[in-house]
Amino acid sequence: MKTLRNKVILVLALSIGTIVGIFRGNEAKQKWVFRIKSRFDEKRQIAEQKKLVRGGGVALDDIELAAFHNN
Repeated sequence: MKTLRNKVILVLALSIGTIVGIFRGNEAKQKWVFRIKSRFDEKRQIAEQKKLVRGGGVALDDIELAAFHNN
């Protein structure tokens, strides 16, 4: 159910972005879609961190995650 809702939100953001692009230009469309995707990804990351903490894990910040994935 959550995956369906997430897909609907992304499709809706892209379709509204297309309408914005028609009226305000391609750059405005890209900014709008980026802003919506950023909010969506941020909420997803926060939910994953909360789930990790509830399970007894340690929440890492962005710098720690980047350092971990580079090694």
